[in-house]
Amino acid sequence: MYRTLDLAGSSRLATVTLNRPQSRNAMSAQLMREMIACAGRLSARRDLDVVILRGSGKWFSAGADLGDASRWGNAQRPLDKQREVAALGYRMARAWEELPQVTIAAIEGYAIGGGLALAAALDWRVIAEGAFVSLPEIALGIPLTWGTLPRLVNLVGPARAKRLAILCERIPAAEALAMGLVDRTAAAGKTLQAARALAKQVLALPRNSVRMTKESINAYAAIGAHAASHMAHDQVQLAAASAEARAAREAFARRRKGGAR
Repeated sequence: MYRTLDLAGSSRLATVTLNRPQSRNAMSAQLMREMIACAGRLSARRDLDVVILRGSGKWFSAGADLGDASRWGNAQRPLDKQREVAALGYRMARAWEELPQVTIAAIEGYAIGGGLALAAALDWRVIAEGAFVSLPEIALGIPLTWGTLPRLVNLVGPARAKRLAILCERIPAAEALAMGLVDRTAAAGKTLQAARALAKQVLALPRNSVRMTKESINAYAAIGAHAASHMAHDQVQLAAASAEARAAREAFARRRKGGAR
């Protein structure tokens, strides 16, 4: 059914795997469309109460796929098509945030850029002890979007959200835990196991009370979030077309070709 995802589940628990290991699970337009469709399918599943999201291979996700021409090479397309493509990340993160089930990210290796933005839209995050997270968007000449800024403020507060979004630092797992960006750490290769243990705790509780509590907390946490984020994809289009953003992406591509990560 999906080309870039794997979906498996039983006994009230589903596991979704980002399955582009050749690109370190970077998020192409196709992957994001499939994630939106998958969220719609999962939300209709009354037999599921917890969804775990993980990446294939050694990584959660390298973020938005900068090599996807359908996302970055669309300046000649009609404006409505440009805006539809630019809004995919926002729509994906919001669709996963609004799932009625409890959602848990199992982060191995790293969650960079859009990978962390997606993880921040989930309820909880489990990260491997040797892993790190990073938001390099501004270094690439584009603002952080996908509705992520309000979520970061809710998780870590305004000052740390600015640090994460503006300075583009790599934050190791222990520091991410200390600042409240992630919820648990686990040994490398054991995040899925730890996420399943957390899911087991949820599944032992009355499902309707769990769902209503999640809905109430999300409703309060998201007050004003749409107003702060609804035009973010237009900001990306504007910023990404600038000379400084093109130069930043070209420099990033050269570093990758030279072997730097």
